[in-house]
Amino acid sequence: MALVFTGPSMGSREASLRTIFCFLLLFCLGCKCLASELKATQTAVLKVDASPQLARQIPDTLFGIFFEEINHAGAGGIWAELVSNRGFEAGGPHTPSNIDPWSIIGDDSSVFVATDRTSCFSRNTVALRMEVLCDDCPAGGVGIYNPGFWGMNIEDGKTYNLVMYVKSPETVDLTVSLTSSDGLQNLASTTIPVSGASNWTKLEQKLVASGTNRTSRLQITTNKKGVVWFDQVSLMPSDTYKGHGFRTELISMMLDLKPRFLRFPGGCFVEGEWLRNAFRWRESIGPWEERPGHFGDVWHYWTDDGLGYYEFLQLSEDLGAAPIWVFNNGISHNDEVDTAAIAPFVKDVLDSLEFARGSAESTWGSVRAAMGHPEPFPVKYVAIGNEDCGKKFYRGNYLKFYNAIREAYPDIQMISNCDASSSPLDHPADLYDFHVYTDSKTLFSMKNTFDISSRNGPKAFVSEYAVWRSDAGRGSLLASLAEAAFLTGLEKNSDIVQMASYAPLFVNNNDQTWNPDAIVFNSWQQYGTPSYWMQTLFRESSGAMIHPITITSSYSGSLAASAITWQDSENSFLRVKIINFGSDQVSLTISATGLQARVNTVGSTATVLTSSNVMDENSFSNPNKVVPVKSQLANAAEQMKVTLAPHSFSSFDLALAQSKLVAEM
Repeated sequence: MALVFTGPSMGSREASLRTIFCFLLLFCLGCKCLASELKATQTAVLKVDASPQLARQIPDTLFGIFFEEINHAGAGGIWAELVSNRGFEAGGPHTPSNIDPWSIIGDDSSVFVATDRTSCFSRNTVALRMEVLCDDCPAGGVGIYNPGFWGMNIEDGKTYNLVMYVKSPETVDLTVSLTSSDGLQNLASTTIPVSGASNWTKLEQKLVASGTNRTSRLQITTNKKGVVWFDQVSLMPSDTYKGHGFRTELISMMLDLKPRFLRFPGGCFVEGEWLRNAFRWRESIGPWEERPGHFGDVWHYWTDDGLGYYEFLQLSEDLGAAPIWVFNNGISHNDEVDTAAIAPFVKDVLDSLEFARGSAESTWGSVRAAMGHPEPFPVKYVAIGNEDCGKKFYRGNYLKFYNAIREAYPDIQMISNCDASSSPLDHPADLYDFHVYTDSKTLFSMKNTFDISSRNGPKAFVSEYAVWRSDAGRGSLLASLAEAAFLTGLEKNSDIVQMASYAPLFVNNNDQTWNPDAIVFNSWQQYGTPSYWMQTLFRESSGAMIHPITITSSYSGSLAASAITWQDSENSFLRVKIINFGSDQVSLTISATGLQARVNTVGSTATVLTSSNVMDENSFSNPNKVVPVKSQLANAAEQMKVTLAPHSFSSFDLALAQSKLVAEM
C-alpha cells in the first residue's frame, strides 16, 4: 500500500524538514566557526639571550645592493640621460643603419636622413646626415626628434642641458625644442645659429621648461634647404644627484637601504651571450662623447655606456658603499677563451684596478684623475666572473686572474663563482658566490642553509637572492616574507656569510624582462615592492651585535626570527625581528635576558609589514599598499606579549636606557 500525502499535511511536513535542515546547517556552521576560532591564534615564546659573552658582531658589510644593467635599470633608469641612442651607434657600424628611436619631422619629400661614418670621434664613427629637400618648408620646419626612453619627463621650471655636435657646409639656424610626444605642446625652444664650416662644432644650450609633460620628446628642426650632420646629442637634467649624472629620486631609494657595498655591473651583463658583446670597462671610460657603447645581448638592448666603470665607482662613493667590481674572465654564455690565451684579459683587469686604485701619476690612474677624481677609489673586492663555475676554462682562467691580482694587490678580496656552502673549493678564494632564485616555501625553508656549512675556508657572498615565478607576482608580500626569513638565517650565520644582496634591484616598467624586482619606475614615478621595504628592516644589521634566540611553539615551523642590538647617533636598541609565514595569528611572548640596560618605553617601536592578502603588491596607483607601518610600543619591556598578524614581518625595537647601575645610582 502506498502512502500519499496531500493537502496541508504535505506542506507542514516539508516545512518541518526545512526547519530541521536549517537547524542542522547552522549547528554545523557554528561548530566549524568555533573550531576555526579555536585554532586561529597560535602561541609562541621567543627567548633572547642578550648577554655580552654570547653576542657576536655581524660583519659591517653584510647587507648591500647589486646593480645590473637589466630592465633598463641604467640606460633609461638611474643614468639621467634623456636621449636614447644619442650617438646613432645602436644600429651598428655598417651604414646606412637603423636610427631607432630617432624619427623624422616631415616626410621623405622634405627631409632625407641616413647614417654615415663621418663622425669626428674615432671610437664611434657613425653620425647622422640630414638633408633638407624643401625650398618652401612647413612653418614649423622639418628635422628629427628623439622620444628618449618611452618618453622624456620634462618638468615645469627645470633646466635641461643640451649638448650636441653639428657640422654644416653652410650657415643654418637650428631650432631645438622640447615638445609633447605629438609635437603640439611646446615646453621649451631656442634657435641656435650654426656657422658654415667643414669641421664639427660642439653646441651647448640650456633649455628651461615652461610646462610639464611626462612623455615629451627632443626635436631639432630647420627651414633651410641644405645638409647638416649630427652626432652625440645629449640632454641631461641639471639636477642630477651631486651633479654626477644620476637620477636623484632613484638614488634616494638606494640610499634609504643604507647599503654597505655595491656589486656592479652584473650579472649576466658582464658575460654577454657572446664575448664580443660583453661589458668592456676600457670602452666605458673617458669623455662620454668618445664612448662607443655596446649592445647587451643578454638583456637585448643598446647602452651608450654613459653609465660606465668610472660612474659605477663614483656611485659607490656617493652611496658610501664598498665597490665590488665583477669582471669578465674570458667567458660568456656561448664562448670561452682558452686558459693558454687568457693573458691579455688578465692584463686588462690589472689595468682596470690601476684605473681605480692607482695614483694620479700612474698610466691609468691619470685617466681617472683627468675625469675629475684624482683620489683613488678603494676597490677591495673583485668577483672573477659571474655564474661561470661549470664552464670548461673557468678554473684555469680563475687561477690566472687570482695569482696576478694577489701579487699586484694583496689586500683585494677575490670572489669565486663556485659554491662552497656544502663542499670545499678546489682553488683558493676569499669569498664564494651563492645565488638562489626559487619559490617562497623553498626560500623560507632555506633560512637554515648555512647552519651546517664549514666554518673554515672562504666566506659566503649571497650576491643574488629572490623569490620568483608563480608566487612572486611583480613583487608580492609572500615573496618578501620568505626573503626576510632567509635573511634572518644569514644574520645568524654571519660568522661565515660576509655579504648579501637582492636581485634584480631595478625595473623600468616599460621593460619588464625580469620579475620581480625591488624598485619599479618609469620616466617620472617610482615605488618599492614589498621586497624593497623588507630590506629596510635589515639596514641596521650590518655591524650590529647578534644574539642567540630560541622559539618554543607547536607553530614554530611557520616562524623565523633574529635578535640584534644596534645603535643610532643617540640611542641603543634591542631589535627583535620575527616573520609569521603562516595563515594563523600568533600570540607571542618575547623574553630578553642578559641586557646591559633597562628597556625604556620611550623610543620603543613596533614596525609591521603585512597586508590583507598575501599576494598583494604595490603599484603606481597604490605605491603604499604593502609598506611597513611603525607605531609606538607602549608595553615595551624585557618580557612582553605581542600579537603577530598572519603573513607578517614584525620588527620590535626596544629602546635601551642608561645602564642599570647608572640608573639605580
